[in-house]
Amino acid sequence: MTVVVTRNVSDRIRGFLSSSMLEIAPGVYTGARLSVAVRERIWSVLEDWFPAEKEAGIVMVWREPRLPGGQALKMLGVPPVNLVEVDGMVLAMRPSSSGVSVNTPADSAC
Repeated sequence: MTVVVTRNVSDRIRGFLSSSMLEIAPGVYTGARLSVAVRERIWSVLEDWFPAEKEAGIVMVWREPRLPGGQALKMLGVPPVNLVEVDGMVLAMRPSSSGVSVNTPADSAC
């Protein structure tokens, strides 16, 4: 299952997503059996069109069994989010607004 959630996007993007996925709620699109190639093509179009958007955001989530939590995530817009595994839990990590860096498990020396 692939899910795309949009915020403040143009009718152009909404129409494109509606042509390739099912809109189950305003700004929420799902694709039950999208192939990797189709998912990547959809994301490529969204990346190409996104610079024309104002104060918009797009998140794509899909099943990815090899990753912590079993899902992968791509985002356009602010704020960027990374999924990280900490002590067996999957957490959403956003950049610090104070400019102070935070050590993640990947940054720590063993």
